[in-house]
Amino acid sequence: MLEFIQIQKSYGATRVLSDISERVEAGEVVVVCGPSGSGKSTLIRTVNRLESIDSGRIIVNGQDVHAAGKDLNSLRAGIGFVFQQFNLFPHCSALENVMMAPMSVRGTTRAEAREQAQELLARVGLAHKSQCFPGELSGGQQQRVAIARTLAMKPPLILFDEPTSALDPEMVGEVLAVMKDLARQGMTMVCVTHEMGFAREVADKVWFLDAGRVLERATPEAFFNTPQHPRAQKFLSDTHR
Repeated sequence: MLEFIQIQKSYGATRVLSDISERVEAGEVVVVCGPSGSGKSTLIRTVNRLESIDSGRIIVNGQDVHAAGKDLNSLRAGIGFVFQQFNLFPHCSALENVMMAPMSVRGTTRAEAREQAQELLARVGLAHKSQCFPGELSGGQQQRVAIARTLAMKPPLILFDEPTSALDPEMVGEVLAVMKDLARQGMTMVCVTHEMGFAREVADKVWFLDAGRVLERATPEAFFNTPQHPRAQKFLSDTHR
């Protein structure tokens, strides 16, 4: 589903991604973790070209993402992305936020988009909030609307960029519950997150980044019980403490 091939990226003289070559198979959940500034968010933002790369290739579902002449709108329509800050349209209701992309990008009729949006809001537990505007919703509810909006495009791959980092602690669980449900249904997901409990419970693979390099890749059991790299060992020790 997703392959990084020798990815390099710098901001000026600062190298932020160094020679990253990794694969995500269809149906896998990969959690990307590591200290702040390690390149985690930059890495997943290269997948739908929110960030450029200096060299290497990124293949999504057989397509070279950074190939010259690639239709950016078409590319992004097939890659779901859930942001830290929700990015909902404030002047639109929850229902309208979920309806908008299928209508404007896919050409879905308003009636079809409305029916699908109602089903997706029910799926994330927000059928009763369909007519509310983002400002009337809690952070956790806004993030669940954002996930429903992403699902409306029926992407084969969803990227999550620290989806709970902007939430109050009591709201984190409701968003993670939706993500766990997606994982159980076989959605291919790459999640940048500090939620180690989610990684332990849901991930198929854990990638540990530091200074722009993947220093460890392992199953959750191996990563949390017997981490091999000294930097990963220190990271987990600091997390536990």
